[in-house]
Amino acid sequence: MTATRSPRARRPRPVLAALAALAVALGTLAAGLAPAAPARADEPAGAMPTAIGPLVWADEFNGPAGQSPDPSRWQMETGGHGWGNNESQYYTNRPSNASLDGSGNLVITARRENPGDYQCHYGRCEYTSARLNTSGRFTQAYGRFEARMRLPRGQGIWPAFWMLGDNFGQVGWPASGELDIMENIGREPSTVHGTLHGPGYSGGSGVTGSYTLPGGRVFADGFHTFTVDWTPTSISWYVDGTLFQTRTAADLRGNPWVFDHPFFMILNVAVGGNWPGYPDGSTQFPQSLTVDYVRVYSWVNDGGTGGGAITGLGGRCLDVAGANTANGTTVQMYDCNGTNAQRWTRPGDGTVRALGKCLDISGGATNDGARVQLWDCNGTAAQQWVYTAARDLVNPAADRCLDVTNGTAANAIPVQLWTCNGTAAQKWTVT
Repeated sequence: MTATRSPRARRPRPVLAALAALAVALGTLAAGLAPAAPARADEPAGAMPTAIGPLVWADEFNGPAGQSPDPSRWQMETGGHGWGNNESQYYTNRPSNASLDGSGNLVITARRENPGDYQCHYGRCEYTSARLNTSGRFTQAYGRFEARMRLPRGQGIWPAFWMLGDNFGQVGWPASGELDIMENIGREPSTVHGTLHGPGYSGGSGVTGSYTLPGGRVFADGFHTFTVDWTPTSISWYVDGTLFQTRTAADLRGNPWVFDHPFFMILNVAVGGNWPGYPDGSTQFPQSLTVDYVRVYSWVNDGGTGGGAITGLGGRCLDVAGANTANGTTVQMYDCNGTNAQRWTRPGDGTVRALGKCLDISGGATNDGARVQLWDCNGTAAQQWVYTAARDLVNPAADRCLDVTNGTAANAIPVQLWTCNGTAAQKWTVT
């Protein structure tokens, strides 16, 4: 939400403060995460597509009142430079602007105050608020991204749940891409917007849509669920399980589709700006965005021939390095991206296959640390795998498990064979 968001005429986005390196360092997921996208009370039967895989990342915001957001999942941005939209707030990292409420929610609060003599682009700041992102903590391409939230209200108040491409630091905006899952401006209390931004398009016809609550209801009066389902060819937006728009490359009128790589998530509440306008005498402070949860599910190919993802430590996917089909290619962990290098099939003969070849133990070794690779399918014991109820991938001949080397949650870490030990490095979700 770094740019002006008028649904009729979108304007350029800002330059963010320099982001830290975008390597993901996602911590171990809490035990007991659901294995697939669950049905919900607010989700009409059949309303959402089926190509959604397991839950791979979540924050349920459980913790004591006043606790800051989990720094292993979120980083706090600070500053009052206007954020490309002439916004009025100074973003702080203070618990009074972003903290848990002790009842399972994150509360992001905009206040009319300046306790630190903060300076903004227009002079001494009038407001504080908070902005959180998952850059350097969690990124993903494709899948379901969802938050259940109660929105603030009032003229000039601008809450958003959105995403930026993880190559933002290298290519800038809009080449990185931006996906706005939910934006609301105070003068439209019953309406939310969903938008794409990329090279040659920034809102406007073809890349933005909106949803209005029926019956004159307003989003500040209760919790609502905001969702996008993102595949390699389309992005669909939902409110409370109801689809309100789908966009594809055909909507971009020849401009490039840049939604083909991992993105990170952002939550914030802005005050003022070119699109929402500024607070007036009717605006009451403080105003809070209350977030019950944020959840991310993987995407699985539903075409029948491409297979699905195998996800493991840190929410990353089992991946054929460089999508190289040569015998001996390393099999590694990498951010899930929906490519063929991460689509694995199990045809029922004990093999696990990608790119027309088999998951294989180099040289048929059975020792701890044996290298795992891609190889021509040959029917040997080195290519036999059993997926257990405990979510282990076991090679029976070696009586050992597929393991993430050194238990390291980072891109390009190879997998290996290791004695089964029940750790997160050996737990897999096979779709």
